[in-house]
Amino acid sequence: MAACVVPVCVRAARWLLPFQGVRCRGLASHPSLPPEEKSATGLAQAVLQETLRRQQQDSDSQGEDRKESGSEEQKRQKENTAYAKKMVLRIASLMGVGGAVGVVYVFGSNSVDEQGKKISDEFDDDPPVLQQLRRTYRYFKDYRQMIIEPTSPKLLPDPLKEPYYQPPYTLVIELTDVLLHPEWSLVTGWRFKKRPGIDNLFQQLAPMYEIVIFTSETGMTAFPLIDSVDSQGFVSYRLFRDATRYVDGHHVKDISCLNRDPSKVVIVDCKKEAFCLQPYNGLALKKWDGSSEDRTLFDLTAFLKTVSLSGVEDVRTVLENYSLEEDPLETFKRRQTQLEQEEQQRLADPSRNKNKQVFLGSLTNRFWPRSRQQ
Repeated sequence: MAACVVPVCVRAARWLLPFQGVRCRGLASHPSLPPEEKSATGLAQAVLQETLRRQQQDSDSQGEDRKESGSEEQKRQKENTAYAKKMVLRIASLMGVGGAVGVVYVFGSNSVDEQGKKISDEFDDDPPVLQQLRRTYRYFKDYRQMIIEPTSPKLLPDPLKEPYYQPPYTLVIELTDVLLHPEWSLVTGWRFKKRPGIDNLFQQLAPMYEIVIFTSETGMTAFPLIDSVDSQGFVSYRLFRDATRYVDGHHVKDISCLNRDPSKVVIVDCKKEAFCLQPYNGLALKKWDGSSEDRTLFDLTAFLKTVSLSGVEDVRTVLENYSLEEDPLETFKRRQTQLEQEEQQRLADPSRNKNKQVFLGSLTNRFWPRSRQQ
C-alpha cells in the first residue's frame, strides 16, 4: 500500500506546487489515515519542500546574476561615457589650438600690394612669431574700434551752398518700427509693412527738412527697404549700423558726427537709447505694432511743420519740453487743441481783437513754455 501511494503523491506534487504543499500537509494531519499512508504523505511533503527550496535558490541566484550583469553594464556605460568625453575634449582642444594658429597665421601676415609684394610695417624687425602676434592683435583692435566708433567723424557732406537749396533743419529718422514693421510667417518669411503716413511725411517735410534715414540695421538689409519706401527720392542721405557708436550694448546715433548744426537737428526713434548722447535732440515715439489704424506719422508731420514754421532757433529748447512725456505727440495734440479753443473764444469776443498781435507773438510759447527752456 505504501509503495503505491508514494509515486502518486510525488506526481501530484508537480501541479500542487502553487499551493505550497497545503493539501499534502492536510492529508498528513488527517486522523483517519493509516500509519503507512501518513509516512508516505510525509515523504511527499519533504520532497515537495526540497523542490520548492531549490526553485527559490535558483530564482535568487538568477536575480543576483541579473543584478551583477546590470551593475557591470552600468559600469561599462559610465566608462564609455567618460572615454567619449575625454576624446571630445581632446579633439576640441586640438581644433582650438589649430584654429588659433590659423588665425594668427592669416591675420598676422604682412599685407601685400597689387603685385603681390609684401608691404613693410613697424613689426618687420621683431622675431617671426612676435610679428604674427602683434599684427593679429592690431587687426582685431582696429576691427573692434570700427564697430564701436562711427566710420567717419563727418558722416554727411558739407551743407549745400547757394545757388543750391539747403533746408534749414535736418530730420534723422529710424527705419525699423518707426517707418516699417517687420513681420515673419512660415509661408512668406520676413516681410516689412509700410506705416501709414510715410508718403505724406516725406512730401510735407522735404522742403523744410533735410531727411536722413539713420538706422541701426546693416546696409545690406536696409538699402533695398529704403528704396521701396522712398520711391520719389525725398530722402537725402542714408546711414546704417556702421555709422553708429556702440555704447553699453546699444547702437547710438551721435549727431556730433553728422557735420550739421546740432541746434537744427531732430532725431526721431522708438528707443531713447538711440540718442542718449544728445537727449534733447530726440523725439521718442511709441514702437509701432503694425496696426493699419495708426496715425502717428501724421501727428509727427504736424509737429515738425509747426517747429519749422515757427522758425525755432534751437530745436533743443522745444524738444526738451517733451523729453519726459510718455507720448510727446499726444501732448502736442492736447496743447494744440487747447490753443484752438482759446482762438475761437478770442474771435467770439470783439474786445480781444486789439490783442491779436500779442496773441500771435505768444503762440509758439504756448506750444513749448519758455520756463522749461531756461
